[in-house]
Amino acid sequence: MEFDALLLSRIQFAFVIAFHIMFPAFTIGLAAFLAVCEGLWLYTGREVFKQLYLHWVKIFALAFAMGVVSGVVMSYQIGTNWSVFAERTGSVLGPLFGYEVLTAFFLEATFLGVMLFGWSRVGRGLHFFATCAVAVGTSISAFWILSANSWMQTPAGFGIDPQTGNFFATDWWAVVFSPSFPSRYVHMMLAAFITTAAIVMAAGAWQVVRGRPSTANGWQLRMAVGTLAVLMPLQIWAGHWSGKVAHEHQPAKIAVLEAWCETKDVQGTVLFAWPADNECGFEEITVPGTSPFLFPKGKELQGMDAFPRSERPPLWITFWNFRIMVGAGLVLLALGFWGVYLWFRNRIDKPGLFHWLAIPSGGLGLVAVLSGWITAEVGRQPYTVYGLLRTAESVAPVSASQVAFSLLVFMVVYAIIFTAGVVYMIRIATRGFDDAPTGSPQEEHRAPGSPLGAVDDPAVVPSLAAAGSAELKDESSAQPKEKR
Repeated sequence: MEFDALLLSRIQFAFVIAFHIMFPAFTIGLAAFLAVCEGLWLYTGREVFKQLYLHWVKIFALAFAMGVVSGVVMSYQIGTNWSVFAERTGSVLGPLFGYEVLTAFFLEATFLGVMLFGWSRVGRGLHFFATCAVAVGTSISAFWILSANSWMQTPAGFGIDPQTGNFFATDWWAVVFSPSFPSRYVHMMLAAFITTAAIVMAAGAWQVVRGRPSTANGWQLRMAVGTLAVLMPLQIWAGHWSGKVAHEHQPAKIAVLEAWCETKDVQGTVLFAWPADNECGFEEITVPGTSPFLFPKGKELQGMDAFPRSERPPLWITFWNFRIMVGAGLVLLALGFWGVYLWFRNRIDKPGLFHWLAIPSGGLGLVAVLSGWITAEVGRQPYTVYGLLRTAESVAPVSASQVAFSLLVFMVVYAIIFTAGVVYMIRIATRGFDDAPTGSPQEEHRAPGSPLGAVDDPAVVPSLAAAGSAELKDESSAQPKEKR
């Protein structure tokens, strides 16, 4: 393995996108969670849902900002490190990225300010509309990004200029809705909701373990485990759907992902594998004869022997990241069902083994998202546009020293900025709630729910805070005034 400009550019882009994808995955789900909380508050009039909104909206503001900043860096990298790819595919992918800005980013930018700073400045209906608009905007943004990436996985609706080799669109409907797009979009959206539910569950479990029960914490814990119990089975189905599509259009990826050594009519499920000195290059633990339950029957299933080594993605990165994703999902599925069981037994607010396991499992949603994207992207290799444009042909004419220096700068800057941001969000998420907050006159001048609120303050319900402020005013008015 030579650390040339190609490999270093791949490492740099992988490093940047690994940081970036965690924030959109979290904010997509969190925006929907905030919309549900505010909607429940308006529908039921229960202050606890407002309290949940005011607590998590500050975390959303931070995560959204960090996602935007890290996303901008990637667009510049396409021009600096992958200029040949940009030139060859720009006529197809450029409009898709432009549509994301026109439809999603403008929508989010328009209503984000109302959502974060307009709580006490606009009516309840308008504020709820702004929250819903931001939630819809995050989903639309994911739509266009997944559309562009899915076209790279399963290109359709295009032509190639015979003189320049550049791609151009012949059918925009086929470009946007490429064969892998529907399954991958559903899979990613469910992953975003599950990621948020896992983080909310961990925050709620932390409060229980610390002996700080509250009505708001009980609700967020129940909403989180309920979401996991409902969505994880759907996610397993969506993952199977995505795998069937990949098997049809990217057979080399499936052969490596499943570690199928030879082409057979019936294949087994390889649970684990490790390198060995034999014909296939590895030993494995396999459950035989399972392919008829997972893939179409009566069709030959190609193994790695059907593809030259130069046409196969890297084995171990693809193989193990897929299993990490599946393992993380199964743990969250078990915790979701376990939490719902404790909920119905009225024991979810009592500390126990479930809560101690739920706390470190809060990051499993992010682990699954990251390992799933590694599986998809590394599994597309050695192509940037599957079967048509190789990665080695997509890199810009830059030197290895230039890429190495910029990669080092990225690593240092990201380590400082994103570590500080994540620690700040964890501090907010774990500070807890106050069922009976006392207000102060100063709180009247701070917009409730704005990201400017002090991080150490528990989430305050404005109506209760106002009542506390009124009491303080009454007490101060009862004091005798000094004579000047």
